[in-house]
Amino acid sequence: MRSQITLGVGVTQIHGTVAPGFEPVRDAFATNFSTGGDIGAAVTVYRRGEKIVDLWGGVADVETGREWSQDTLQLVFSTTKGVTATVAHLLAQRGVLDLDAPVAKYWPEFAAEGKQDIPVRWLLSHQAGLAVPPERFPLSWLREWDPIVEMLAAQAPNWEPGTAHGYHGLTYGWLVGEVIRRATGRTIGAVLAEEVARPLGLDLWIGLPEEQEPRVAKIIEPDPMPEPAPGQELPPEIAKMQAIFSDLNSMTMRALIVTTEPIPANSRDLRAAEVPAVGAVGTADSFAKLYASTVGEVDGLRLLTPETVDRARTVQTSGPDQLLQVPSAWALGYISGQPAPGVAPTTALLGPDSFGHSGYGGSVAFGDVHHEIGFAYVMNKIHSGPTGEGANSARLVDALRSSLAA
Repeated sequence: MRSQITLGVGVTQIHGTVAPGFEPVRDAFATNFSTGGDIGAAVTVYRRGEKIVDLWGGVADVETGREWSQDTLQLVFSTTKGVTATVAHLLAQRGVLDLDAPVAKYWPEFAAEGKQDIPVRWLLSHQAGLAVPPERFPLSWLREWDPIVEMLAAQAPNWEPGTAHGYHGLTYGWLVGEVIRRATGRTIGAVLAEEVARPLGLDLWIGLPEEQEPRVAKIIEPDPMPEPAPGQELPPEIAKMQAIFSDLNSMTMRALIVTTEPIPANSRDLRAAEVPAVGAVGTADSFAKLYASTVGEVDGLRLLTPETVDRARTVQTSGPDQLLQVPSAWALGYISGQPAPGVAPTTALLGPDSFGHSGYGGSVAFGDVHHEIGFAYVMNKIHSGPTGEGANSARLVDALRSSLAA
């Protein structure tokens, strides 16, 4: 039985429930506020279909002082990619989508510029070579969809598809989303709502309805990166990454900044648009429950079969990433906990049986097959930098790991 919690951390109030034995997760969540810089956040954990941790606290909107509540919604940036992947795998499981078929089978226009043989699976594993659009496009296109996918269909690959991988930071969502639209006749937001969120009772959207806007926590931009002390040299790999991220015309930044105007993190336009790489909005409970339903039954419903999950979480490619400039590994739409040659184990997941995705600023959601875990952590304060972005989620995952081992 979960115990009810109301805990003061300085001026922050933490609320929720924790099952016996999982108090370390509660303590780690409190530490995220006391020393980790969190302003408003939530963490939820399911185990074997039962909710064992459900915590929230802090402030959802610093301008109005609105407190974070159990049903507060949060935009999660790239944690969205795991949601999009789950929809694709559900359709593949039902025979609606063939991951080994050419993309052009569903989307004939995609065959332009020699792309006729690219299989659907390469869109999910970041191997399609379409991470960088040919040019930046107007912000208004986010709400229109068609101009973006028409441009991607017509372009030549950035590198020879299948020979390398590179993080498709934004284009991932439109590429996978358009295949889903062609295969089903519905947008990914509609498929998510009708085939996943409604049966599972999730507060989770790609394309947020306007009536849900008052529940959304407002993003708090990251603090400026501290300047190195006089005479202090940055480690070479960090100095290299800083140079790349400061050059708006680098291949990396052209993949991450695709619009001519900045995309405001707190804009209604972003939340309303279906942006299947970075635009999901939901509660921590919903993201955790989604993954819980991929590794076991929740409320009598299991979304993905064990065979589908094993295929989805198997590493497809590893090594140098054309965009991230560091070694990475990709499963079919997910970050995988499976070991990969030359790639450091991720701290975002529980272990080798985990799969999921993290997002800009530190959010993460994943499933774990061995422990039958669904986990999600969301927050409104963006943490950045080589040691900041994943620190709070890693603290929670470490606490969960120690609780499971006790």
